[in-house]
Amino acid sequence: MKWPFMQCLTIDGLEQSHAAQVAALCQAGADWIQIRMKAASDDDVAEVASACLPKCHEAGVKLIINDRIHVALEVGADGVHLGRLDMNWEDARELAGDGLIIGGTVNSSDDARRAVRSQALNYVGVGPFRFTRTKQNLAPVLSEGQWHDILVELGGLPAYAIGGIEASDLPSLSAWGLQGVAISSGLFRSGDVVEEYENYRREWFAREWNPVGLKHI
Repeated sequence: MKWPFMQCLTIDGLEQSHAAQVAALCQAGADWIQIRMKAASDDDVAEVASACLPKCHEAGVKLIINDRIHVALEVGADGVHLGRLDMNWEDARELAGDGLIIGGTVNSSDDARRAVRSQALNYVGVGPFRFTRTKQNLAPVLSEGQWHDILVELGGLPAYAIGGIEASDLPSLSAWGLQGVAISSGLFRSGDVVEEYENYRREWFAREWNPVGLKHI
């Protein structure tokens, strides 16, 4: 499949509804949107996803559901993203079959080895890159050495950097061998999602020389 350079996540706590955030991201040119409604019920997530899915597919956008594989399957979403403490990855693949995209969160070399060994994941989110307030129970921020070790362990499994990533980080990150980045709050901070998306896109493809010793990955 064609992987995007950026996974765009909706975020709780904004004046915009999650459906409005999805619409704004589609307008901005996003290829991949994850609905992340941590405080909502399954029914509420399903209602939003069902309303957004036709619009996303009309725009050629893949729609992913955070955490809730049963909701993803119920509404016919393109995929689900599961954290380390959510459903076991192998069980999720057995439940979903081959048709659902399944991503998982990786915070350590052990996680990376488990992700590869599971043979259940299509991609992983790796991090955190830096501290972020959008996630409770945040894992420790990864050091440069930990990034190196994790990306080596993952081999060819598509990997997206997660956690407090700014547009100015992308020229370096794009040289690490990552598939891309996952962004939430940075896309909505200024109120102009189109402009923020373009800032991230431009910086990703700038590709400056890697300053943190990961050029061989």
